[in-house]
Amino acid sequence: MQELEKRLEILNQNLAAAWDKLGIDEKIARIETLEKEVAEPEIWQNPANATAKNQELAKLTDEINPWKLLHTQTSDIKELITLSDDGLKSEIEEQVAALEKTYEELKKALRFNGPHDDKNAILRITAGVGGTEAMDWSGMLERMYLRFAERNGFKAALVERTAGEEAGIKTAVYEISGSHAYGTLKSEHGVHRLVRLSPFNANNLRQTSFSLVEVLPVIKADTDIKIDEKDLRIDVYHSGGHGGQSVNTTNSAVRITHLPTNTVVAIQNERSQLQNKEKAMEILRGKLVQMQLEQHAESIDKLRAGESAKWGQQIRNYVLQPYRLVKDTRTEHEETDTDAVLDGEIMPFIDAYLDL
Repeated sequence: MQELEKRLEILNQNLAAAWDKLGIDEKIARIETLEKEVAEPEIWQNPANATAKNQELAKLTDEINPWKLLHTQTSDIKELITLSDDGLKSEIEEQVAALEKTYEELKKALRFNGPHDDKNAILRITAGVGGTEAMDWSGMLERMYLRFAERNGFKAALVERTAGEEAGIKTAVYEISGSHAYGTLKSEHGVHRLVRLSPFNANNLRQTSFSLVEVLPVIKADTDIKIDEKDLRIDVYHSGGHGGQSVNTTNSAVRITHLPTNTVVAIQNERSQLQNKEKAMEILRGKLVQMQLEQHAESIDKLRAGESAKWGQQIRNYVLQPYRLVKDTRTEHEETDTDAVLDGEIMPFIDAYLDL
């Protein structure tokens, strides 16, 4: 039993350190505050505020409940060891091992130490040059990320999508929500390169295609980033409604240009001009924050135009011909089961990036 007591003591020490680093006590206090606020009927006089608070409550609860459960279980095991004899050693050892394994999984959250890692993410996929081939590749990436989200408990809400004429997509934008969505997916930001025998080429020649994946933190308000109104140009233009091309057309589409960096965001999928403007501003804030991180700028006032990561060197190669291999150029992590990767099994690449 002495060895088990020592292992449990180490686990408790690690748990206490992680508890402090993640600010669990502060988050528990925030949950208690939110629970009181959402219980008040008058909160629904402002539906947007009520929805935001409910979402924050659900997110915090999902984040800390596993830690609270582990804390309770380690306390129970400690008491059980004190009261038990050697006859239960084997059973208790199994329980301690299970708790250690749970901690190893949970402590991955400690890697999310970036300023926006706890936020939701905007995922934008854009086809590169190459016509149908590039659009098909972008469609494959879209499916890969949707499968990843589904398997890992993230929700993917479509913001905007433009389908390709023959296959795939020209561009697609999703908001990914869940615990540390941005911190998890930020490793995917960059150019993804595919090498395969083209199904769109009559001679079945080997084809190289590129797609740009942008991962941006969701910045709902100006609390995290201040944008001067005079730095924005807002244009309203004709958009197609949800019924399809030339159906229910309105002047609700919004294009916002951040003049100092020449960063442009256009949204037309929402029902109203106000909703499109809010979503466009949300994405613009994320883009500027991402540029700030990439340029190591102290503030957005220090950003330089044209220096955000665009069509530079690819971050990952997906080779389907003449051999099958997916390899990340930053971490050197590679997988030979390309079908599994394209079906959403990308967590090994994410783990390798977060462990750098």
